[in-house]
Amino acid sequence: MSEVSGSIDRGDGVQLAYRLIAGRTPGVIFLGGFNSDMTGSKPADLAAFCAEQGHAFLRFDYSGHGASGGSFAEGTIGRWLDDATLMLDRLSAGPVVLVGSSMGGWIALLLALRRPQRVAALVGIAAAPDFTTRIDAMLPPQAREEMDRTGVWLRPSQYGAPFPIARALLEEGRRHLLLHQPIPLGIPVRLLHGQQDPDVPWQHSITIAERIAGPDVQVRLVKDGDHRLSTPRDLALLRQEVASLLGQDRG
Repeated sequence: MSEVSGSIDRGDGVQLAYRLIAGRTPGVIFLGGFNSDMTGSKPADLAAFCAEQGHAFLRFDYSGHGASGGSFAEGTIGRWLDDATLMLDRLSAGPVVLVGSSMGGWIALLLALRRPQRVAALVGIAAAPDFTTRIDAMLPPQAREEMDRTGVWLRPSQYGAPFPIARALLEEGRRHLLLHQPIPLGIPVRLLHGQQDPDVPWQHSITIAERIAGPDVQVRLVKDGDHRLSTPRDLALLRQEVASLLGQDRG
C-alpha cells in the first residue's frame, strides 16, 4: 500500500500536513513530540510496518511543526490537541491505536480521553504528560526575564538549534495537566521508556501507569535507551508492541 501526502485547513487558514496509508482497522495514528516532525525514524518505520501488514496509518505535523503552517511559538498543548483531534476525525475511521512520542504521549492521552469511542489502545514512547510544569520549574532566572520581556525564551537544544518556549505554552499547559489525579482510561496502554533518557526520567512512565485507572497497563524499560528510542532494536520493540495491540503475533 502506498502513502499519500496532503494537507487540510484546520479552519483558520493554517494548513496541517499529513501522510496517510489506507488500510484496514484498527488503524494507527502517530503523534510526534515537541518541535519534531513526521519524517522521523519512528513514524517512518511504523508507516512501512503498517503498509506491510495492511493496516491504515496516519502521521502528521502539528501547526508550527515540520511541513504544516502556523507559528511554533504560538502553539499550545490545547492547540496541538485540537490539531490531533481534527486529524482523527477527518482522516481516520473505526478504532485506532495511538502512538505518541514524548509530548505526543501527552497529546495521545488527552485525545483518548476526548474521543474514548475511537481509541482502542495507546502506546507511549518516553511519554511526557505535564512536561510544561517541569520546564516552568527549571527555568533559569535569565530565561524568566526574557520570557517576561518578550513572551518567549529561546531554549538551547542538544538536538539542533535553540527553539522558542513561549510563556503562553506554559500557562495554557496548566489546563491539561493529568498526573495530579487518576486518568480515567480503560484501554490497553503500553509505555516504552529508555533508562538513559536525559529529557524525561523513566520513572515518569511508572507514574503514568499508576495514574491510569484501567488494569491493562504495561511499562517496558530499555536499560540503555535514550529519549528517542530510535535504534533498530528500539524500533523492533515498538513494532512488536503495536502488532500485539493490532491483534497480531508477529513484530
